Amino acid sequence: MTMTTVSVPLPDEIMHQIEELIALGKASNKADLIRRAVQKYLEDQAVEAVLKARKEPTLTGNLDKLASRL
Repeated sequence: MTMTTVSVPLPDEIMHQIEELIALGKASNKADLIRRAVQKYLEDQAVEAVLKARKEPTLTGNLDKLASRL
C-alpha cells in the first residue's frame, strides 16, 4: 500500500490527549493513532450516508405515470 505523509498542525491539548492514548497502549505511535482516527471517521461517515439514504422516500410503480404528475 502506498502512503502519503500529511503534516497537520494540532492544538497542544489534542497532542496531549494523543500522547496519553499512546501511553495507554491504544496505538503504537502518533501516526498509527491518527490513521485509526481517520479510518473511524470515514467508517462513521459511510454508516451515516447509508442511514440517511434509508430515510429517503422511494418511488414505486410506473415511473412514466409518476413523472407525468410532475
